[in-house]
Amino acid sequence: MAESEVQDGFSPVEVFKLSNSLNCLLADCYALYIKTKNFHWHMSGPHFRDWHLMLDDQATQIYDITDDIAERVRKIGCTTIRSIGQIARLAKIKDCDDAGIEPKAMLLELLADNRTLITRLRSCHAVTESVGDYASTALIEVWIDEAERRAWFLFEATR
Repeated sequence: MAESEVQDGFSPVEVFKLSNSLNCLLADCYALYIKTKNFHWHMSGPHFRDWHLMLDDQATQIYDITDDIAERVRKIGCTTIRSIGQIARLAKIKDCDDAGIEPKAMLLELLADNRTLITRLRSCHAVTESVGDYASTALIEVWIDEAERRAWFLFEATR
């Protein structure tokens, strides 16, 4: 990661830890956003309207945090992700190219992916908290709550 001239009070080691953790989080957010929009576009069946709207709301919520994450990386003096290839290398959340995936399977996959994101958020929180990055820590706490709510909605929709 290229170093900038931002004077933020973090040591080079802390900047590396923070930027690495935040960039991995950002990659997962983009991967989950694309997958959520994919399933939103390809949803069908008797609950189409409800699920279509729910997934659109969830995708918007996920997308909305990406700029905040990238700007935190820049504020601490580092660079953020630059390509789809880098997203693919850093993300734990995997694509779904299955053209025949059923609606309930879509929801179950997104439930698992949101749970993966919750784990990533909690890991990132531990890093930001350990170095005293209070701004990132506070943002991540909100994002954990949002991800838990998305997971809850997906869980309830599959029952």
